[in-house]
Amino acid sequence: MADLEQSQTAIPDSAKRGSLKELALFFLRLGVTAFGGPAAHIAIMEDELVRRRKWLSREKFLDLLGASNLIPGPSSSELAIHIGYLRAGWAGLVVGGVCFILPAAILVGIIAWAYVRFGHLPAVAAVLYGVKPVVIAVIVQALYGLGRTAVKSWVLTIAGVICVALSFAQVNVLLILFGTGAILAGIRALPRYRTEKQKGAGAFTLVSAWRGARPSLARIFPWAGATFGAAVIPEIWPLFLVFLRIGSIVFGSGYVLLAFLRADLVVHRGWVTDAQLVDAVAIGQVTPGPVFTTATFLGYLLRGPVGALVATVGIFLPAFILVAVSGPLIPLIRRSATAGAFLDGVNVASLALMAAVSYQLGRSAIVDWVSAGLAIASAVLLLRFRINSAWLVLGGAILGIAFRLARGV
Repeated sequence: MADLEQSQTAIPDSAKRGSLKELALFFLRLGVTAFGGPAAHIAIMEDELVRRRKWLSREKFLDLLGASNLIPGPSSSELAIHIGYLRAGWAGLVVGGVCFILPAAILVGIIAWAYVRFGHLPAVAAVLYGVKPVVIAVIVQALYGLGRTAVKSWVLTIAGVICVALSFAQVNVLLILFGTGAILAGIRALPRYRTEKQKGAGAFTLVSAWRGARPSLARIFPWAGATFGAAVIPEIWPLFLVFLRIGSIVFGSGYVLLAFLRADLVVHRGWVTDAQLVDAVAIGQVTPGPVFTTATFLGYLLRGPVGALVATVGIFLPAFILVAVSGPLIPLIRRSATAGAFLDGVNVASLALMAAVSYQLGRSAIVDWVSAGLAIASAVLLLRFRINSAWLVLGGAILGIAFRLARGV
């Protein structure tokens, strides 16, 4: 048992410990520059933290990505929280997530203030014109690198191709993820793949892992409880509960988030109009950082700055709790052959979904010869010269503004 408890706090060789300051600075910068939605955020993290800084291995990164996709909430934010925990323990879990979310939430809050004051959205088309093609190149680079690590057999190759097809057929994301993992775990569990030593080991390992993690998890829950209690103000409490519930159950893209928000805020409660909701989701998608900062915009519309804060905390708080619960189990899952096969399947399915999303994004991003040239040039700079993706995103924004100004758009 002592060895098991030690495994809960030890950082594996593939992820060395680092300072909180270094962690905070990286995720603050990422929160300012990470345009393009979850797929782009994940690609930038892979480029920076796996290829450049070598904070963790590709295998570990894939496991964290798969785990993030298996729980509700914003997957890229949960990946940042996982990496923070792996890099700097429980304090890193909080710092990584908060520093990634905070810049986007502040920016969306400022935009919400301008929206309320002036009655329209700030112009962002010029910035996005230059940024989107760069983002496509960053995602393609990440898919290439991660795919080489994740697709370890012909079975996984076939699974990945099927998952891409299912995604284009609009099959439910959860069904693709859990179904792929379950099928591969079932194949691995066949008698010819298992030794006597492996039989029955998975359940014991996970139960033991949970018992070993409980003392550490207790450090997170007082922080969560204090934040939860801070929202107990008569007018704010219902707002907090609505966004807390949505953050606890939403899987998938910003479009899935839109469906949940509309059902709760427009149809059921009548707090906002359809036009306001569409504007809020648009701002969440075109600003850097997590799409779930849509909640910040809506909270500001409903209750001003305090509402923005409470809605943001409500929708993101479940992500911190769910990562705190699931994060310590990931290394133990890898020790079980069957559970590890399940995670391999989820990892391949996650990359397949990411590939399908990148294709859809590419159709909207590459609209003329300038954007096509920018995407190709970015891909060459990333793959051949290993240029930092953050600089490319910034350069794309500047070029987008310059091109639109030159055309007088």
